[in-house]
Amino acid sequence: MKLKITPSVAQGTVQAPPSKSMAHRLLICAGLSQGESVIENVAFSQDILATLDCLKALGATLSVQGSTVTVWGNPNPKAQGVLPCRESGSTLRFFLPLCLLSDGGTLTGSQRLMERPLTVYEDLFLQRGISLIRGDGTVSLCGSLTSGDFSVAGNVSSQFLTGLLFALPLCSGESRMISTTPLESGSYLDLTLSALKQFGIRVLRPDEKTFVIPGNQSYQPQRLAVEGDESNAAFLEALNEVGGSVFVSGRNPETLQGDRVFDALFSRLSEGFCEISVADCPDLAPILMTVAAMKQGCRLTDTRRLKIKESDRGAVMAEELAKFGADVTVGEDFIEIKKSPLHPPELPLNGHNDHRVVMSMAVICSRYGGIIDGAEAVAKSYPDFFEVLKKLKVRLEEI
Repeated sequence: MKLKITPSVAQGTVQAPPSKSMAHRLLICAGLSQGESVIENVAFSQDILATLDCLKALGATLSVQGSTVTVWGNPNPKAQGVLPCRESGSTLRFFLPLCLLSDGGTLTGSQRLMERPLTVYEDLFLQRGISLIRGDGTVSLCGSLTSGDFSVAGNVSSQFLTGLLFALPLCSGESRMISTTPLESGSYLDLTLSALKQFGIRVLRPDEKTFVIPGNQSYQPQRLAVEGDESNAAFLEALNEVGGSVFVSGRNPETLQGDRVFDALFSRLSEGFCEISVADCPDLAPILMTVAAMKQGCRLTDTRRLKIKESDRGAVMAEELAKFGADVTVGEDFIEIKKSPLHPPELPLNGHNDHRVVMSMAVICSRYGGIIDGAEAVAKSYPDFFEVLKKLKVRLEEI
């Protein structure tokens, strides 16, 4: 889909979309419970639809009415067919250990998803005699997960630790999981622990890197609502950084989401050139790059993991921002944006099949105008993003 955005001033009030990160976690916990759970305020992005499909493949029963999902869980999950993960890295990494609670299973996904690393699991499973075979668009598992001691690298993705945290409480004995590196994106583990606690699962954390998980636990059904999404709210609030007047309601002031820091980071960018680590908020990198290019520039550090997202985010954002005249240098573990005069792009912008790249381009186009090719990528996390922009009086049209 090609979308033309004309320079315009965003204004109005909008509700923060439901948190994709929390929806994944609450739905999975519900799917592992014995009985009926109700999860309200769910947004049906492609990633969440993937998680719902995988829950059904593990034996859960689902009913959807509006934005509410009623889940009749299966406390003894067993793959009853292929688990379709679409393009969702969270879904793939969360469900791999869950498949091992029985005899394994096969998960499918897009080419880009299957290019993303699974080394943490591959190494861990090899040590335990579990077979993980990567095929053309598939990952197949054979074996069973048992309790014990797990040494897991915590600097690749917190999703690997989260996947184990979902599965290990259902094993027969106590497990101990230790991160062998400093944790990155640690706030996502806080979200996982919060969801587990709400469903009655106990996890002890004697220190930052250690998780003790008692076995033989049971997920207890709950009725819960998904809180607002800080990651996607950042794109709406960024419209204020380019001259808009937008109020985003529905944000939880006590959220554990790491991307809640965007307010403070936008303020720092407004004050002048600064250095920002994205170790705990990598999903903010595209919009931080965009706002920095329109202000005084900045240097982002701890950016190496951007290479393994839906796109090589640092590189493709540099490529697209250059069309506006931005001066961006991408290093191995840093990105530097220098203050440069910007102008409307002469060439169409490429969304690179990455929802956060597309939404970042939409923000800068609201000021300078432009055409975005591949705008449909927003369906991955925020399907009605452009309808929301229209309500905020941003002028756009499909061409």
